[in-house]
Amino acid sequence: MNIYLGIDVSTTATKALLIGEQGQVIGAQSNSYSCQSPKPLWSEQHPDLWWQATKLSIQQVIAQAGVNPKDVKGVGLTGQMHGLVLMDELGQVLRPAILWNDQRTGAECDQIRERIGKVPLVRITGNDALTSFTLPKILWVQTHEPEIWERTRQILLPKDYIRYKLSGQYGLDKAGGSGIILFDVETRDWSEALLQEFDIHKSYLPETFEGTQKTSEISINAAEATGLLSGTPLFGGGGDQQAGAVGTGAVEEGIISISLGTSGVVVAAIDAPYTAHEGRLNTFCHSLEGKWLMMGAMLCAGGSLRWYRDTFFPKQDFDQLLSTLSDVEAGSQGLIFLPYLTGERTPYPDPLARGAFIGMTVRHDARHMARSVVEGISFGLRDCFELMRESGLKAFNQVRITGGGSRSAIWRQILADVLGTEIVMVNSIEGAAYGAALLAACGDGVFSSVEEACRTTIQVVERTQPGKDTAKYNELFTTYHQLYPLLKNTFLRLSG
Repeated sequence: MNIYLGIDVSTTATKALLIGEQGQVIGAQSNSYSCQSPKPLWSEQHPDLWWQATKLSIQQVIAQAGVNPKDVKGVGLTGQMHGLVLMDELGQVLRPAILWNDQRTGAECDQIRERIGKVPLVRITGNDALTSFTLPKILWVQTHEPEIWERTRQILLPKDYIRYKLSGQYGLDKAGGSGIILFDVETRDWSEALLQEFDIHKSYLPETFEGTQKTSEISINAAEATGLLSGTPLFGGGGDQQAGAVGTGAVEEGIISISLGTSGVVVAAIDAPYTAHEGRLNTFCHSLEGKWLMMGAMLCAGGSLRWYRDTFFPKQDFDQLLSTLSDVEAGSQGLIFLPYLTGERTPYPDPLARGAFIGMTVRHDARHMARSVVEGISFGLRDCFELMRESGLKAFNQVRITGGGSRSAIWRQILADVLGTEIVMVNSIEGAAYGAALLAACGDGVFSSVEEACRTTIQVVERTQPGKDTAKYNELFTTYHQLYPLLKNTFLRLSG
């Protein structure tokens, strides 16, 4: 049997996942690591953490599944987007990677907008300058660590550092590359105008590949370190959001995917780049040729519920907490929660936005607060949907949900009511690693296309229809949507 390996280099762990030719999961192993915050707002990791976890995860999953390495016919890579890895001419890492959730680059984002203009920037890259993206991090190093920049000869993303360690060659998938915001999103390659404007040599950036294209092969050294066979092909893969969309089948127009984890991400495959959204959404290249990804991202979705649980009921598990939601009617008796505990990205790119309970009275107790948190997160996801509708996105016929929050039946019902659409769960629960493995299988010719691979391997296993509370939530959403504009200046004053 031919086997395919997906590797997901996430912010907290590296997962190695094996699938068979029919998409069946054969084994999965992961090893975790931590982030460092040497200064307020900073978030860094040393790339060697990823490599050590990658080696161990591959060794463990091969042993767990009992597979012969010669049967592994391809490797697909995915992982956290936007992180900055700088290397010298000898391939040595020059400093810890600056991660996607690092917030130090507000001034650099302003500088990018001033030099390019927000509208031209969005038109070229599909995105506004946000602190999560890679280009602001590059400018920060140029300004604050010029000695590091002087020695820089290669710029990589986290998963592509692992590609280098596995093959000894540099390469980058177009999906991940488009999140650096040095990409021309329409032509799916580096923007010469942006490289020139910011004095970045094109030689510092890797050649780019589609998600199913072969980029390199497992080297002899990496084979010895991991247990894989030297010469095994490495394929492009994609950023975690694009590979995650592949892993849930969101590769054709009409299917929207929600990932309900610490953050809340809404993605839709589109047939042409959409750059008229003023930066309130994100547009990236998708992991399959001729497709792009429209994305809205809440920074603190499930993270808001975790904050509530950890702060008030640290001894409860989430199932206990969520079980109390059915004791409260929809709308939580007029209590609304704003889920901006860590600032926000979509629909308000505002790092100073703050969380709030609005409408608290003596009638409210812990159950009302818990339900209002879940409702507020769901309203935030609807904000993303409304922006997508405004963009002219074709009517969607299915919303697929994944992530930890998707396991709660009552949360799925609230979300179906808030969105006014059917919510479905699929059999694929391994996320981005599964998508990366599927991309490798497609690259090896197992499927004629990524769309065929998804139709063949991913099936709906549960459906939740909008219910009796849909009309009420429509009214409440109008109130929710009015609150941020009313409180924006208050948030600004409080941040000082």
